[in-house]
Amino acid sequence: MMARIRAGLVSLRDLFATAWWIFLIVGIGFVVAFQFVEPAPPKKIVITTGSDAGAYYAYAGRYAAILARNGITLEIRTSAGSLENLDRLEKDEAQVGFVQGGVLEPRVDPDDEDSDSALVSLGSVFYEPVWVFYRGSRTVERLTDLRGKRIAIGQEGSGVRQLAQQLLAANELPPGDHLVPLAGLKAAEELQQGRIDAAFIIAAESAPVVQVLLRSPGIRVMSFSQADAYQRRFPFLTKLMLPQGVADLVRDFPPDDVTVLAPTANVIVRADLHPALQSLLLQAMTETHGKSGFFNKAGEFPVYKDLLVPLSPEAARYFKSGPPFLQRYLPFWLAVLVDRLIVLLIPIVALLIPLLKLAPAIYSWRVRSKIFRCYGELKYLEDDLKLRFDAAKLPQYRSRLDGLDDEARGLAVPLAFTDLVYTLRVHVNLVRQTLKNLEGRT
Repeated sequence: MMARIRAGLVSLRDLFATAWWIFLIVGIGFVVAFQFVEPAPPKKIVITTGSDAGAYYAYAGRYAAILARNGITLEIRTSAGSLENLDRLEKDEAQVGFVQGGVLEPRVDPDDEDSDSALVSLGSVFYEPVWVFYRGSRTVERLTDLRGKRIAIGQEGSGVRQLAQQLLAANELPPGDHLVPLAGLKAAEELQQGRIDAAFIIAAESAPVVQVLLRSPGIRVMSFSQADAYQRRFPFLTKLMLPQGVADLVRDFPPDDVTVLAPTANVIVRADLHPALQSLLLQAMTETHGKSGFFNKAGEFPVYKDLLVPLSPEAARYFKSGPPFLQRYLPFWLAVLVDRLIVLLIPIVALLIPLLKLAPAIYSWRVRSKIFRCYGELKYLEDDLKLRFDAAKLPQYRSRLDGLDDEARGLAVPLAFTDLVYTLRVHVNLVRQTLKNLEGRT
């Protein structure tokens, strides 16, 4: 029993003496590889939207529910609109934001990668029709017909205000006190009461403010007769058609086909937002906006339609190949963990496996080298007896043989190699027999 324990300890000692440098090399490889491991994504991010009565806020709530299923908290913060959202993103007060198309000048070359950009786009998610509601029996088809009228153009910092100012300026309608900073239901109320003459509204066709104004007596919606020209002047605008009677078939609202213009709503994120969170947001965008809508076909959104900021590399991969492979089949947290650990597999594949294949040969050589050293001395003694035998050195020869025999018995080798020890002792006895033969001849 003690012999087995002793042999086991010897094996462990030899194994450690053989393998320590392997683990050292692999350990250094892990340290180097760890420098390239992506940090874990944060558990909470902030999205900046618009007013709590707007579409941005409603869609952000859907995103939050989807992200919550994956253990991520999406905090929703209201704002005055797109311009304030951009300001918050640039100041890192929010990591995600809705931005209306056209609030920034589009890039000249959409294929030019701007690596220094602090903001990137995850794509456009829906159309935002521009509704121009007005009072009166006279049909208005051009913005020039609103000259001198009191017009609600949205609050300071909102995308609707900036777009309204662009369109009015293109029609040579100057700014002034007649442009009122009202938006949404408040603008609708003022228009119904006759305190203003027209209002710019940017909202989905299902938005309460649009439905209210479409059904309000004495309120009409402008059909852009120059829609094609506006598209040429403002490439971020899309021409859309609102069919006659679509709001109310019984009351025939609207009474005629209406042509409207629409920028897109875009999801903009900070470029340093964790790639895994960008991918999760893209999945939430697809789930929320991927179905067919009033103005879009199924699968049309999300898409990189508005070139106001560079497209995120993560979004480019998503649009080309879909969600990352691991996130398709694993829970989000597990997919992120495995993705991070894959980098650490490099030392195992590149270093540990080849070294472990080499380790058995090195281990065997270390154990055998103890025995081979004795064989070297034994061979030297045998040659000495054959070539330079001296009877006067008989005691010395016997002493050297006894020493080799004692050394062979004392060799601490694993049980798997004990046959080599016994073979060595047999060979020592063969040389001893040779010595006896030479002694008998003298």
